[in-house]
Amino acid sequence: MSELNGVIHQPVRLRIMASLVALDKDEQVDFTYLRRLLKLTDGNLGAHLARLEAAGYIKIEKTFVARKPRTYVRATGKGHDALHGHIAALEQILRGSGK
Repeated sequence: MSELNGVIHQPVRLRIMASLVALDKDEQVDFTYLRRLLKLTDGNLGAHLARLEAAGYIKIEKTFVARKPRTYVRATGKGHDALHGHIAALEQILRGSGK
């Protein structure tokens, strides 16, 4: 049986990963866009992104656009694999094969 991923299982982090994995492989999103999409505060999103980055599931890139700081976020290959593994574990539970 596949195992639930403790890092991704937290609801906000699951929503973040689902949003990022839905993008094309090398596509990234702006922090502000992600914050608005998920209806989170800066601090809440930042804390969850830090946890996902520490696990190697996302890559954060900080840059400047027209002299303003911008933060971009994308899922890594490891993050894609982790989310798909977590989804497989959830599907097994739903099918009842996790007994």
